[in-house]
Amino acid sequence: MNQFRLMTTRRFLPFFLTQALGAFNDNLFKNVLLLMIAFSGLYSQQAGVAMVNLAAGLFILPFFLLSPIGGQLADKYEKSALIRRLKLAEIAIMAAGALALYLQYVPGLLAVLFLMGAQSALFGPVKFSLMPQQLREHELVGGNAMVEMGTFVAILGGTVTAGLLFSSEHATMLVMGLILGLAGLGYLSSRAIPATQAGEPALTVNWNPLTQLVRTIRQARRNRTVFLSILAISWFWFIGATYLTQLPHFARDVLGGNPQLVTLLLTVFSVGIACGSLVCEKLSGGQVELGLIPLGAIGISVFGIDLYFAGQQVVVAQNVGVMAFLSTGENLRLLFDLAMVSVFGGVYVVPLNALIQQRSDARSRARTIAANNVMNALLMVLSALVSVVLINGLGLSVLQLFLVVAVVNIAVACYVFSQVHEFLLRFLVWSLTHVMYRVKHTQLSHIPEEGPAVLVCNHVSYVDALLIAGVSRRPVRFVMDKDIANLPLVKYFFTWIKAIPICAHGKSPKIYHQAFEAISEALEQGELVCIFPEGKLTRTGEMNEFKKGIELIISRNPVPVVPMALKGIWGSFFSHRHGRAFSKLPRRFWSKVEIVAAPKVAPDAVTALGLQKKVQRLLSTV
Repeated sequence: MNQFRLMTTRRFLPFFLTQALGAFNDNLFKNVLLLMIAFSGLYSQQAGVAMVNLAAGLFILPFFLLSPIGGQLADKYEKSALIRRLKLAEIAIMAAGALALYLQYVPGLLAVLFLMGAQSALFGPVKFSLMPQQLREHELVGGNAMVEMGTFVAILGGTVTAGLLFSSEHATMLVMGLILGLAGLGYLSSRAIPATQAGEPALTVNWNPLTQLVRTIRQARRNRTVFLSILAISWFWFIGATYLTQLPHFARDVLGGNPQLVTLLLTVFSVGIACGSLVCEKLSGGQVELGLIPLGAIGISVFGIDLYFAGQQVVVAQNVGVMAFLSTGENLRLLFDLAMVSVFGGVYVVPLNALIQQRSDARSRARTIAANNVMNALLMVLSALVSVVLINGLGLSVLQLFLVVAVVNIAVACYVFSQVHEFLLRFLVWSLTHVMYRVKHTQLSHIPEEGPAVLVCNHVSYVDALLIAGVSRRPVRFVMDKDIANLPLVKYFFTWIKAIPICAHGKSPKIYHQAFEAISEALEQGELVCIFPEGKLTRTGEMNEFKKGIELIISRNPVPVVPMALKGIWGSFFSHRHGRAFSKLPRRFWSKVEIVAAPKVAPDAVTALGLQKKVQRLLSTV
């Protein structure tokens, strides 16, 4: 996969190692502390539970207090230097942790845990705001996938290593040496991170955590799409925290498993998210593909619901081990459902993270990511509270809790997608272009990355607009016949994509003039507009004559025009070959379709006949 090539670049590898080593170290130390509280014999069972909850609270509290400050620092200062300072702080914190471990002083370990949370809270905004500056646009999804994969593998690795070392003969010395060594390696890798430009060097830092927290959330809400994406990511962490917290209880109390079975379930869940994250780059074609977000949400709920029913069929045995558990088919279904919940979780969250990085204002990107970190922490705390209420208060089983989460996920997804139509639109486009067709695109770099332009294309089928929308990195406003735009049910879809309905002047002068006004307004606002100058679908497979409307558009708004051609769509279910479109059974699935563009034409050189000839040449090119 293309994202693995990033591991050979200085732009990414040192940063990846720095964040992965830090995540591993955090979870190693935290889990050693939790095991010490649980098995040291210093506390009663009730006091031990209280101390575990206190430890969890101390680690997550800094994310509320310090993430907003971390966001300001990451926007104000050069990020690689800031990361090195934070990694030096990690070495000092781990030195204090090693001393507290040697003395077996739990209050000191709790204090170190709080400082670790503080260091992570300050590090979060800088690491995610660094990627859009270091990576190219087509690398952003792959970079996020690698970071997500590295984070969950590091979490799993730290958790498992803590359990292995805690039961060893020289546990204290081994843990002390490892946490100091990992902190040192993290600092060394951070020294190789290339320098980046500060987002807003003149920013005055507000050191009041409470007022800055309010200000950070308020600032993130200015961009509704970004803020709803933050809420969607936070919901992912609610789901993830619920599963990671409850799986040990589920394995021990419901399945009757031994500690190795607990490790197996945690490994399956963590590796599943890592695999789902890596698959994203392949599915997205190197761009921030928002269509994967609904796909991920659907998968989480479908397999989460089936996990509940699979759980009714599992074979329970006392102190069952991994091999005995895997020997039963019913148990494999449960394991598969758990894996797929996490795989689709990875597919769901990676595009959301990339979207926030891509669409946030570069000057305040780190503060937006800080808002995301705060909301993530809030939903993780809420996950714990909801689990306590449902399990201890209402008497639900762990499986029933998982079912509730899967069902509520449907409601959350419906709300987010109803508010951000772009997610659902991109899902429909992605589904069409990956299920019915294999879409190849050539020379689409001719489409300007910013600023107004008009795309002109031959018109072959009713899905031409969807195919073009699927390959364009920018949103496109399509001009289409009003009868198509007003088709039952489909008209809501065309309203979402802000299609511009048009008809012949003689048929309705009002609609005709309104269309040209809407086109002019869209171009004045710097948008891409796509028209099909033939004015109707071909019924022969040959291109119809281009109408003069394109000349009128350019005379009002002198913008560049990009000729495009659709190849391979003639003969599909949506074209008029072999009879009217939609009137015959589909004959082809996953057939090859190509979209090719030519260099843009300057406004003063635009003529309908000239554009028709350019599109014809594109169609005739093999």
